[in-house]
Amino acid sequence: MLNKAVSIGVLVCAAMLASAQPARAQQTLNFTLGYFAPLGADARVSGDVLIENRDFLLFDIPDFNGASVGGEWLVPLGRHVEGGIGISYSRRTVPTIYERFVDDAGAEIEQSLRLRLVPAAFTIRLLPLGQRSPVQPYFGAGLGIVNWRYVEDGDFIDFGAGNEVFTDTFVSNGSETGPIALGGIRFASRTASAGFEVRYQKANANLGNEFTAPKIDLGGWTYNVTLGVRF
Repeated sequence: MLNKAVSIGVLVCAAMLASAQPARAQQTLNFTLGYFAPLGADARVSGDVLIENRDFLLFDIPDFNGASVGGEWLVPLGRHVEGGIGISYSRRTVPTIYERFVDDAGAEIEQSLRLRLVPAAFTIRLLPLGQRSPVQPYFGAGLGIVNWRYVEDGDFIDFGAGNEVFTDTFVSNGSETGPIALGGIRFASRTASAGFEVRYQKANANLGNEFTAPKIDLGGWTYNVTLGVRF
């Protein structure tokens, strides 16, 4: 799956490079500052580790909401179409405790859950009003390759060994592919642009046997403010 995704990405890059020379003045280097919100409890994949952990740890899925930063190269592929290659980064650490258990001294049993996402995106956008309009609403879709890392760190209870408390760190990471959908609006001059965008990504990954559930859902919504340099 990953090799297929990379091949698609290479084809998108080739198409953009082929069209870049005649439309050089209309390319855009976009910078994004946004807010990433993972999918809620009712929309996550079956067997998700965060849903499973909520059965005995005190936290909520929105605790993983947080800042996202990124960049994107946009190239016209026609008057009403453009291609994009971009990457973004988000990372969130959520402290938590066991809901119904304390240690032998009566202290809370604490651990932290950490999720880092670095999605690379290959997208195609449609601009109904065209590349030269000062107001440019757009919508599009594409393929995401999400590099991810999930960590559980701190104190744990071994329920199979008399509720013994131990300290450890569990880590899982990898790259997964999934669809992307987006829409937004930007206001553009010959040299700069600014706007707002909503982006949806969907992907999920398998975890190791040391975790309480077999999967983690990597999907969510990103709400971006965009600033672009046009050249």
